[in-house]
Amino acid sequence: MKHPLTVTGMTCGHCEKSVTRTVLRWDPQAQVHIDRAHNRVDVDTDKDITPLLALIATEGYPTTQATA
Repeated sequence: MKHPLTVTGMTCGHCEKSVTRTVLRWDPQAQVHIDRAHNRVDVDTDKDITPLLALIATEGYPTTQATA
């Protein structure tokens, strides 16, 4: 299932890698697509993403579920 997230504070490629690493540590099977210009991260996973929101925020990127 695809989950669109709004992730603010990503300003460079390093930020994208940090968010991607966080997602893949949480679910190694997840697919991640980042659109930094629109503060959007799409995570394709079968898991409940509630814990993921907190994990990404802990890395310094405030995160909320976006509307599709």
